[in-house]
Amino acid sequence: MKVTRAASIPLVTHDPYFSIWSGADHLYDKDPVHWSQIRQQLRGYVNVDGVVYSFLGDKEFHETIGQTGVDVTATSTTYTFENEKIILNVKFTSPLLLDDLTLVSRPCTYIDFAVEKKENCDVRVDFVVSSDLVSQKQAKLIGCNARRPEKGDTPAYNYAQMGRAAQKPLGGSGDHVTIDWGYVYVASAEKGAVCTYDAANEKLICRLPLDDDKAGMILAYDDLLSINYFGQWRKAYWTNTYATILDAIGAAFADHDETLKHAAAVDEKVEKEAYAAGGEKYAFLCNMSYRHAIAAHKLITDEDGNIIFLSKENDSNGCIGTVDVSYPSVPLFLLFNTEYVKGMLRPIFQFAACDSWEFDFAPHDVGRYPYAWGQVYGLNGKKGDLWFSGWDDDIFPPFYQYPAGTDIFEFRYQMPVEECGNMLLMTAAVCKLDGNALFAEPHMAVLKQWTQYLVKFGADPGEQLCTDDFAGHLSHNVNLSAKAIMGIEAYARLAAQLGRTEEAEEYHAKAAEMAKDWEKRAIADDHYVLAFGNADTWSLKYNLVWDKFFGSKLFSDEVYEKELKYYVKKTNEYGTPLDSRKDYTKSDWILWCASMAKTDEEAQALIAPVAHYLEATATRVPFSDWYETVTGEYCHFMGRSVQGGIFMPVLMKKFGQ
Repeated sequence: MKVTRAASIPLVTHDPYFSIWSGADHLYDKDPVHWSQIRQQLRGYVNVDGVVYSFLGDKEFHETIGQTGVDVTATSTTYTFENEKIILNVKFTSPLLLDDLTLVSRPCTYIDFAVEKKENCDVRVDFVVSSDLVSQKQAKLIGCNARRPEKGDTPAYNYAQMGRAAQKPLGGSGDHVTIDWGYVYVASAEKGAVCTYDAANEKLICRLPLDDDKAGMILAYDDLLSINYFGQWRKAYWTNTYATILDAIGAAFADHDETLKHAAAVDEKVEKEAYAAGGEKYAFLCNMSYRHAIAAHKLITDEDGNIIFLSKENDSNGCIGTVDVSYPSVPLFLLFNTEYVKGMLRPIFQFAACDSWEFDFAPHDVGRYPYAWGQVYGLNGKKGDLWFSGWDDDIFPPFYQYPAGTDIFEFRYQMPVEECGNMLLMTAAVCKLDGNALFAEPHMAVLKQWTQYLVKFGADPGEQLCTDDFAGHLSHNVNLSAKAIMGIEAYARLAAQLGRTEEAEEYHAKAAEMAKDWEKRAIADDHYVLAFGNADTWSLKYNLVWDKFFGSKLFSDEVYEKELKYYVKKTNEYGTPLDSRKDYTKSDWILWCASMAKTDEEAQALIAPVAHYLEATATRVPFSDWYETVTGEYCHFMGRSVQGGIFMPVLMKKFGQ
């Protein structure tokens, strides 16, 4: 899909550390950056008959070859450049193909070059990678260049490698940080390709002749260790298939054509389904969200070989495996493979069983990336420095090991109704699509405990935080109550799948009773309020979407008709505000609401302004989910996994009832 302009364009997208973006109108206007806006200097030059033109990164003193277009699909970004002698296409493909766990994990981006010569000329490309990718601070680097011989079906290739001399894998933690361990690689299997480690200038160079009008290379990263998972030092999932990064790179060269064909099929599927669900503007949002959402995760396995899929709460607090970040992200992953969602849920179930978690509701997270050591959100402030200093690079203690009675957490900063509802709804969604509740069965005791919490406190929640915690505490939150009701219904559906008919009927009846009461207390003429008892307020009731997903019909058609009509009425230039308190919004929640629209026109009225924001905003960060609907300015949050929620209209079109 041709993109005229977007806030930030994905180039290399694999995980929270290996994530490189261009926030410029032209690829040569400035250097690419990490999602957090830390520079990740890449430079690209095309040499035409001895004249050097810049096409990637800050052009500095170089002449540029004019950029004439950019295309973005779910899995790739292609830039087109042209002058009087050549047309150059540069394609970045991070093959995050959700139907292939190994490819999702394999940290190899293909960079393919194709040139159309308008006249006979010699063309060469130089691709330069700086030390930005391997070190946050000045440090001694080491590297090498070598040739990997042919091995079976794997072709020979040249490569160069660079990393810090002092390696401290998982040596820090935090939010706005890049990686200080591991090695970056450039590699090419092309005849005549030269890959070099330039020690004096601390950079890697891949030089490719374009004698045959096309050539390719791979940019790869070996992080050595990926996650500390409840005391286990876990490597990335791809290491289950490949013994070393050199084997992974070799396999990537060997399956290049097959993988790009597979990627093209995924691109076609995403775009076709998005068009059918919401039209061209919606397809644009899906293309811009696909790699974005996946690359905010790390894929590993636990000691029993189970899939663990851990998000990083980017541009927030760096939490790992945050429940209310997983919750908005799941539509994308439910569409392709429920195993990813199970991989989000397993860590929470594991921590909830630890002695240090003494509450009767669900946890918020399991640590701060890359340490899944137990919840760090809402720590007891009275204990202060006993727990952490809170700065980037610090590593929180292993809270999962702490005994009961240690008083680590402060209740006021928890999200009881929010996280109980999220865990129940995600689990039930997985089991609906699986066609059985085998995943839920071992966890039914704790799921019932969380359901009973919702029954007790969910009808009219007291002063609690919800996932929109940036808006502060709110009493009598109507949308949070809707989540509680749907969470109870989720448990009823799990019980029914497991043949617990009496229990299923009991909780379904309770959810239905609460829904009827909700409608009576929340109505305010032409809409439903933000908080019970506040007639002049309103909010996006995105949590209602599960009523339509499950086909439970707990809420009347009138609720949806009134609410959607009201959202359209309240829409500003760049979207519908989250609620009546401020003009800011959350893009993921707008798309959840759009998925409940009765007509295409109503859905488009909600979707189009979000696309307009992404195209027009002056804030050049990866698709922010929290921004101002009047000015189009970024508030906070970039590069976050929650943009998987953009796929809710597709999910609802396929599975909603």
